[in-house]
Amino acid sequence: MTPRLLFRTLAIAEAITWTLLIAGMLLKYVAQVGDWPVLVAGSIHGIVFISYAVTAVLVGMNQRWRIPLLVLAVATAIVPYATIPFDVWADRSGRLDGHWRTTPTEDARDHTLVARLFRWMLNHVAVLASLLVIAVIAITTVLLIIGPPKLS
Repeated sequence: MTPRLLFRTLAIAEAITWTLLIAGMLLKYVAQVGDWPVLVAGSIHGIVFISYAVTAVLVGMNQRWRIPLLVLAVATAIVPYATIPFDVWADRSGRLDGHWRTTPTEDARDHTLVARLFRWMLNHVAVLASLLVIAVIAITTVLLIIGPPKLS
């Protein structure tokens, strides 16, 4: 899976879960079927939202995006459906081109400790995937402890 495909998959999934959340809110407030639609859709959206943010950082590091672009990529998840136009723009502007950086190049940035650790994780996909799942679970847990969304 290329960085482009991974990013696009999560960008689309994030937009789909916005639809689920909006539908859940309509069911709760317009159809008055209770809290459960928002609870279910909100939980799914929250997990995909955090997964998108983690993926944006991972792909942004691989593509050597500057910090403001990484922040923008993550922030697009806050605005409903904004991940889709960002994905299209990033793709058209070449910011999603290429493969995972699993081998060093002559570029001095490939010889830092962070770059070596990043390459090691990319070359050990099971470890990387496990760490990403743990990160999503940890972030979700912390956010729920801080204060789950009000359902009233």
